[in-house]
Amino acid sequence: MTCIAVREGAIYLPRAVVDTYFSGIDAVIVLIEEGELMVIPVHQATAGGCLLKIRNAAGDRVVQARDVFQDRDLLGFATEALAVGWQADKGALCAKLPPVSQIK
Repeated sequence: MTCIAVREGAIYLPRAVVDTYFSGIDAVIVLIEEGELMVIPVHQATAGGCLLKIRNAAGDRVVQARDVFQDRDLLGFATEALAVGWQADKGALCAKLPPVSQIK
């Protein structure tokens, strides 16, 4: 199972996830729609998005998307093991999020 971490509106991507789904990508678009987190690669720098910042020497990355989580009242959501999977029809790495009522 592939997992990512989420804390205070930041998404932490292990190097293996970056190498598999975001190789050569410097930015992503983060969306939350219908209880689903989507991290979509941006293939052209002029398209904007959130930077995939290098987190450590191991090559892990972090994406700051505080505003996206805040807009959905999910800023308090935190997990070290959110299961994710690639959905080709959406062109995104996706994960189901718990309902807002379950987030403290």
